[in-house]
Amino acid sequence: MPTCRNCGKEWSWKQSFKKMFTLDTAMECPYCDRKQYLTTKARKRNSLLPFLAPLIMLLSILFDIPPSITLGMLLVTFLFIMGFSPLLMELSNEEEPLW
Repeated sequence: MPTCRNCGKEWSWKQSFKKMFTLDTAMECPYCDRKQYLTTKARKRNSLLPFLAPLIMLLSILFDIPPSITLGMLLVTFLFIMGFSPLLMELSNEEEPLW
């Protein structure tokens, strides 16, 4: 779980999940209200998870998996990504460049 770099408090899964949906790159710590940013490493890791969906679609075409099973696999993948993403969050005090 992410830990604030200012106050040192660990965010809960629910707090992290809510912060994932902000459009701003900065997220405010729920404890000290200071701005926190995802680290470059965390942003790269989180950007790889959505590629699971096209992979499942490709595999379903290659192995002729019925659409109902493919849809079920996509739903499970979506739930996995949404549940697992907050666990991959790492925070820093300043915004780091992506490269």
